Amino acid sequence: MQEYIRVAVDAMGGDHAPDEIVKGAVDAVLSRKEIRVLLIGQKELLEEKLKPYTFPGEQLEIVQASQVIETAEPPVAAIRSKKDSSIVVGMKLVKNGEADAFVSAGSSGAVLVGGQVLVGRIKGVERPPLAPLIPTKTGVSLLIDCGANVDARPSHLVQFARMGSIYMEHVVGIKNPRVAIVNIGAEEEKGNALVKETFPLLKECRDLNFIGSIEARDIPHGYADVIVCEAFVGNVILKLYEGVGAVLIDKIKGGMMSSLRSKLGALLVKPALKQTVKSFDASEYGGAPLLGLKGLVVKTHGSSKAKEVKNSIIQCVTFQEQHINDKIKENILREDG
Repeated sequence: MQEYIRVAVDAMGGDHAPDEIVKGAVDAVLSRKEIRVLLIGQKELLEEKLKPYTFPGEQLEIVQASQVIETAEPPVAAIRSKKDSSIVVGMKLVKNGEADAFVSAGSSGAVLVGGQVLVGRIKGVERPPLAPLIPTKTGVSLLIDCGANVDARPSHLVQFARMGSIYMEHVVGIKNPRVAIVNIGAEEEKGNALVKETFPLLKECRDLNFIGSIEARDIPHGYADVIVCEAFVGNVILKLYEGVGAVLIDKIKGGMMSSLRSKLGALLVKPALKQTVKSFDASEYGGAPLLGLKGLVVKTHGSSKAKEVKNSIIQCVTFQEQHINDKIKENILREDG
């Protein structure tokens, strides 16, 4: 009998729900035989959206959820009042062991609150961070935290570094990943109070390959594999990264179409350029896992389309196969002990 990795997917959250979410879910099950998607949302609507697609019926199931948490709603109140929302139903499937992971492009606040309140933290984890992979010149780096903890303490950042290092080694496959803390200079005495307090703590961690500070301009060069910061800084880095990337791609496309000569040149460089642009496309890397929970919760962009949804679902397979939560638990218990 086929052993499936069961991924609950919020079909009602995000700017392009449910159409792009449904398409991403179908694409995921068609690409991987070991995935079983539990598509959560209003059953009649989802049945209608699935009609144009052909897929293995045993790999995709609809789970009824009558309510939707909107982006503007206060997260705590929404989680408490909308018990039959797609986010709450999905989180409870993970909590009860009926799903191995939950993916949502819906309300970030509700996903963060639901992850901590419904799924729960691994014992010893102080704050679960959001950790997206970001493209660099040499591959990818993990930005941790990018939105979950805007008032982090030094001990939180040390745990972020440990969890991020485990993720990069076992999910991405980078041995002895280089860990750096975001700073305004390379010198140890630079930075705000949080960075100054955290730096010596990271230096003392024998289980980390801590290489010191990293300035924002060096992040795209791939000088570190795990980029540690509190959520305010991380979110600014992530949004600026995405914005500059989008503008550059538009500018390049515009320049190539500006004259007959540039159009002819564009034809020659198109294959190489397409590959380069693809490597800097955030949707290629899936969503941001909320690390340190008892089950896997992945937050994708609110603007996610089918490709990012598909990659976020597939991302859950490696996480589950590599027993990342068990490795985090062992690491935290070892340090606490």
